[in-house]
Amino acid sequence: MSIQVFGTPVSRGVAIGRAVLVASSRVDVAHYFVPTERIDSEIERLRVARDAVSTELSTLKRDLPPEAPTELSALLDVHLMLLHDESLTGATKQWIVERHYNAEWALSAQLEVLARQFDEMDDEYLRERKADVEQVAERLLRFLARAKPGQAVPAGAEVPRARDFGGEEPLVLVANDVAPADMIQFKRSVFTGFVTDVGGRTSHTAIVARSLDIPAVVGAREASRLIRQDDWLVIDGDAGVVIVNPSPIVLEEYRFRQRQSELERARLNRLRHTPAVTLDGQAVELLANIELPGDAAVALEAGAVGVGLFRSEFLFMNRGGDLPGEDEQFVAYRDAVVAMQGLPVTIRTVDIGADKPLDRMSLQELRHEHALNPALGLRAIRWSLSEPDMFRQQLRAILRASAYGNVRILIPMVAHMGEIRLTLDALARARQQLDDAGCSYGQVQVGAMIEVPAAALAVGRFLDHFDFVSVGTNDLIQYTLAIDRSDDAVSHLFDPWHPAVLRLIADTISQAHARGKGVSVCGEMAGDAAFTDLLLAMGLRSFSMHPARIAAIKQRVLRVDTRRLAAGLPAVLSAEDPALEAARLFAPVLSAPSAA
Repeated sequence: MSIQVFGTPVSRGVAIGRAVLVASSRVDVAHYFVPTERIDSEIERLRVARDAVSTELSTLKRDLPPEAPTELSALLDVHLMLLHDESLTGATKQWIVERHYNAEWALSAQLEVLARQFDEMDDEYLRERKADVEQVAERLLRFLARAKPGQAVPAGAEVPRARDFGGEEPLVLVANDVAPADMIQFKRSVFTGFVTDVGGRTSHTAIVARSLDIPAVVGAREASRLIRQDDWLVIDGDAGVVIVNPSPIVLEEYRFRQRQSELERARLNRLRHTPAVTLDGQAVELLANIELPGDAAVALEAGAVGVGLFRSEFLFMNRGGDLPGEDEQFVAYRDAVVAMQGLPVTIRTVDIGADKPLDRMSLQELRHEHALNPALGLRAIRWSLSEPDMFRQQLRAILRASAYGNVRILIPMVAHMGEIRLTLDALARARQQLDDAGCSYGQVQVGAMIEVPAAALAVGRFLDHFDFVSVGTNDLIQYTLAIDRSDDAVSHLFDPWHPAVLRLIADTISQAHARGKGVSVCGEMAGDAAFTDLLLAMGLRSFSMHPARIAAIKQRVLRVDTRRLAAGLPAVLSAEDPALEAARLFAPVLSAPSAA
């Protein structure tokens, strides 16, 4: 039977594929793909876990005191039987072999299948046996977590795709939510779309899906409960609808729309090497946001003229808390710099904290032990300054990479003059340590992220110490409006068009220009064509976005006259409804399409 699930549309387009459920569990489960050569070892991990739990249960049964109820012994027998049942561990192996899931993910996927089967049983007694299956599976998951799994596919490594394991069917990810670290694993893999129960337009799942031009619906509430493994899904990223097991007529209609979207992407792709120059001759710098060194090649292919944001924190994730050393970081930064062939590479120092913890345990610690509100807690430059050895290690690695090309350093979430002084002192000490060791490095510009209102209001003073600034609109909006962008209960209040937000951005751009300093925007607004005209009207000439968004933004740039845009800016900034005023004033500014 076909059903529809409604949520928030966050990335346009149509995705069609089989559902892959990342089921939530009372045990935290790692999700990653394993390469073909590690399939056997992953199955061995599962076997070792099964044998260990079997021994544990047998020992518990043997050591039962004489006065223990006979039902307890019988229950342990049931758990032992379930543990060795092919429908649990045997079928779990199939997920590992056919989908390349790691053992934990494969087990949780099979648990989801079995749980649904039990829920559909007519016999009440049998339905209640679902709890026994869950308890056995959770014992296995806990052992696997303790057993220190082998590293997930390393950062930058090629992740298996559907065709690599014999499947040609596209896959759609369905989850309660997806952690930022998991998104790095997933974004290079098999998924053509995303559906999550929670989240808003600026959740990390939404941001990654949008930047990769992958259709997505978030905040779908009951999606992971209503959708089953391997259901056929259609994601309508325009309407925010997920159609489960569509009829053949509906499926064909959406396949037609999908083909139309592919033709549009191909048309935009022809612009990738066209210079981004407005109708009145204003050159606009379109830079790329990247997470890993391998993304640099994608940025070049998309026509980026540099990297405006290298999110270095993703080198620190999916490592179980084992931080990368100086040499490992140096190699990653150097590889990205070399790959950009002399174009500028802006490396942001590690932005850890809040919704981007170092590992799975640290998120719980940040939320419950160290901070009531992690978004306002120890994160970004605050965390780096609290770990001076780690921070200087990263700064030395970046400086060493600067010997191979044009490197700039970007400091996240700066708000206090004291933080600026400590940061520049750490950089000076890192330089001195490299000098003492005889290591070469180049000249680097140092910039600050403007992502809290305090920084935007004090940007004139900050520019006394920094060479450039980069506006991080995602956090700037969050902190200006006091909206937790990861909380779907208030995410509808997250408003990039809010007059206060626009004023802070416009003032930052204006002050940077007045001081002759560089300014760019690297948040979501930079890659959203709805804001391109407005940012150009403010005087912005440097945008940084995911490579997949460059062609669409370039098309917009090629069609406008910035002089006419600037003339309408005061009316937009003073309007009660800036979005409506911008639509009224800027729409006529567009020329006829000429870049197809």
